[in-house]
Amino acid sequence: MSTTLAPPVEAQTPRGSAGPLSGTAAPNTRERLLSLDVFRGLTVAGMLLVNNPGTWSSIYPPLEHAPWHGWTPTDLIFPFFLFIVGITTQLSLDARRARGDDETAIRNQILKRGALIFLFGFLINGFPFFTWGAVEGIRDPSFAARVVDRLLHWRIFGVLQRIGVAYICSALIASRAKVRTQIIVTAALLFLYWLIMTVPSVPGTNGTPGAFLLGKPETTMAAYWDRVLLDWSRFGLGNHLWVNGVTWDPEGPLSTLGAISTALLGNLAGRWIAQRRVLIERVCGLFAAGAIAMMVGLMWHWSFPINKNLWTGSYVIFTAGMACVALATIMWLVDLQNWRWWTKPFVVYGVNPMVAFVGSAVMARLIYSIIKVPYHGQQVSLQSAIYQTAFASWLSPVNASLAFALAFVLFWYAVQAQLYRRNIILKV
Repeated sequence: MSTTLAPPVEAQTPRGSAGPLSGTAAPNTRERLLSLDVFRGLTVAGMLLVNNPGTWSSIYPPLEHAPWHGWTPTDLIFPFFLFIVGITTQLSLDARRARGDDETAIRNQILKRGALIFLFGFLINGFPFFTWGAVEGIRDPSFAARVVDRLLHWRIFGVLQRIGVAYICSALIASRAKVRTQIIVTAALLFLYWLIMTVPSVPGTNGTPGAFLLGKPETTMAAYWDRVLLDWSRFGLGNHLWVNGVTWDPEGPLSTLGAISTALLGNLAGRWIAQRRVLIERVCGLFAAGAIAMMVGLMWHWSFPINKNLWTGSYVIFTAGMACVALATIMWLVDLQNWRWWTKPFVVYGVNPMVAFVGSAVMARLIYSIIKVPYHGQQVSLQSAIYQTAFASWLSPVNASLAFALAFVLFWYAVQAQLYRRNIILKV
């Protein structure tokens, strides 16, 4: 069974051969590590949980993003997904080469897949392709005016777009580079981004170096380039930044350098996982590498703060370390101890992530913003009516908000489970 963004490792040790706990390395056969699907499924389920609360005004702190510098468990979800994309990309490359696939065909598939992921994200941003609320400057806008207004405020970048760009760049590098070269490229990207963000003065700040401006979203070098590249108001073509940022974009072009580095570190982890070593050695290696990376990331935080919105180098290293430790833990539980009774829901999420990404985003746009229903004499969003009636009427605000988010996750599990039973997988 293949996956959407990049196939999982398909590895099964034949009967009679050396197993993962044996004293000698297993032969060069294809494994099926269930832990990779579980890790990806946990990440996707976590994304749905934190993105769809009953109300944004009542959320348990671990389910919120850090206000700016620092991190919460929620800030681990996106880099974890990029990390697993990097892992499965590397394993897919190995599998395709083992089948004798042509390098040109591999490269073309990388470009096609990344472009489609970017396109899906771009279309989600524009959905439903007209402005459904008030249109600034027009009291009673026509449908055509609403379409034009949407085009003028259609955000270009986003989560899937960042995944698509990071996937293309990391996969092309990994398909050509050896381990040593890939480590050098990753380190160079991280340090280059650090220098760009901290050493030059940010235009319009009276010569202040970027290092002293990292505390405010709108004053960073990343925000400056977000405005240069995505705010086209000076040409009369609208502002295409994140609507909540206005002057900056959390998935903007410059900070994507950090995201590419996350995917490259995932590629390196994939190389390690695919090695001809007993599984316990690979698990221990991930644990060790993860612990060291977390320490390095926390130390780098002193000069280049951990920041999800800027995707800083310290954030890259720290979250990659956390991903290694989390994945190693799941590998130990699932593939070594064979404790699999709890894994089915996350496998269901893990094998079809694009459906969850696209479907949940479209559904959220519809029920949170577009579909209005009467409720106590007012027109409110469908989501608000469901939340108030089914949850807020008998639970405290913070528990009602969490209950709605859990219901959203369970709804999409039911959808995914039906697709899983029928072996329907959205491939890119």
